[in-house]
Amino acid sequence: MVEAPILIVGAGHAGFQLAASLRQAGYEGPVSLINDEPHLPYQRPPLSKAYLKGGGGPDTVMFRPEKFYHDQRIELISDRVVAIDRSALQLVCASGASRAYKHLVLATGARNRLLDIPNAGLKDVLYLRSLDESEMLRQLFPTRRRVVVVGAGFIGLEFAATARAKGLEVDVVELAPRVMARAVTSEISEFFQRRHSEAGIRIHFGVQATSITSNEGRVTGVTLSDGRPIAADLVVVGVGVLPNVELAAEADLPVASGIIVDEHLLTADPNISAIGDCALFKSVRFGAPLRLESVQNAADQARCVAARLTGDMKSYDGFPWFWSDQGPDKLQIAGLTTGYDQVVVRGDAGQGSFSAFCYKNGRLIGIESVNRASDHVFGRRFLAVNGSIPPEQAADPAFDLKRALA
Repeated sequence: MVEAPILIVGAGHAGFQLAASLRQAGYEGPVSLINDEPHLPYQRPPLSKAYLKGGGGPDTVMFRPEKFYHDQRIELISDRVVAIDRSALQLVCASGASRAYKHLVLATGARNRLLDIPNAGLKDVLYLRSLDESEMLRQLFPTRRRVVVVGAGFIGLEFAATARAKGLEVDVVELAPRVMARAVTSEISEFFQRRHSEAGIRIHFGVQATSITSNEGRVTGVTLSDGRPIAADLVVVGVGVLPNVELAAEADLPVASGIIVDEHLLTADPNISAIGDCALFKSVRFGAPLRLESVQNAADQARCVAARLTGDMKSYDGFPWFWSDQGPDKLQIAGLTTGYDQVVVRGDAGQGSFSAFCYKNGRLIGIESVNRASDHVFGRRFLAVNGSIPPEQAADPAFDLKRALA
């Protein structure tokens, strides 16, 4: 009898890393990776950064060439899963095929939150999450003059910086009072707002897009909630994502703002795990359920599940970190800064190199760094072992952070 595979649904960072890590851990059984895109598994971060700028073809963002999957005996399946039959340990695919599994891992990721206003379905209203979307935007750059970016989060600002560097007129529309308001401190927001403004990007705060104007099916502009019109021949939307939980929910697995898993990344079904952007996991480190959208989280969760499936049962305790490249500036975040009550700045924002050390009840909980890689490296190493330094040491440029690490 043929052994059923460990079946992975989703070929993003989490899915790919799990397949690779199973082989690295010595797993000899069959491994299958189901991918609903017509490409080899690829990296997403470059799509709004280096790839969007025009740095090479699709092969530059692939995790590995096709030969890797053949050599590692990882079966790549191009299909879309439409249902899980938990009692039969089988999946049903859009092609009509049924796939048996020994263990199922849902790495279904997330999808763009869609803009729900008049004319949002026009072909010149685009999003930026997939390789095809990034490629389409690359090809449009030479033919467009004015773009409106809806949303001043990481993706929106990364795209805005690239579009401006390509010579387009750029307007960014943001309902919040500052850029990246849900993700970073006001000190970091103010720096990036200034840098984007200096580059010629116009940012409109406290308003939202209420309609898109058009002529013969082509975008001509965006109308804001205060009545102002902005001319545009391209609209790019970056208003967040939604986790892909529907497959799990329809299989009667518990879901909330993600597929609910325990500290071992197992769902309520012992034969099914969930990892990456779609997983709402019980965090041992932070003592609360978390869903994180980051490459680090996806890869670390994949390694944790690979270890469990090869006999090394342990709780997931990955330390979160993030980054964003916006124009010439690199933002790096170590830890989760939600709920901070004190910020100490180290370095000089005026010189374009500084960090915001974030404290809660006197304890360091995260570091947001701009063009200051050494602080970020310190944060990742120090905070991962629950280290903290007093705010006055963080503020003192003469204090050697390596001493705290030692």
